[in-house]
Amino acid sequence: MAPVTERRSGHASRRAAASEPLAISPVSLIVGRHGVQGWNSGHAQDSEDTLNFSVLTEVRPLVETFPLARVAEAYERMITNKARFRVVLTMDAA
Repeated sequence: MAPVTERRSGHASRRAAASEPLAISPVSLIVGRHGVQGWNSGHAQDSEDTLNFSVLTEVRPLVETFPLARVAEAYERMITNKARFRVVLTMDAA
């Protein structure tokens, strides 16, 4: 699982769950005015609300596309944390 990052007056929100605990200093939360929250985003209404918001605000994703023939390269970029956007496989010819 990715580490929780701290920013000045920031708020970290975890969208994934794991069995291991998070190591967070209470002092850094208080002094830095930080917060941490979890959110169950598995409900269909959450997805619909998100899509509606994206349409209203013209939010568009940034993606790296790879043809299916380069699936190993795409997976390697993702697993080594070199992908800077979403990695999307396409059915295009290589």
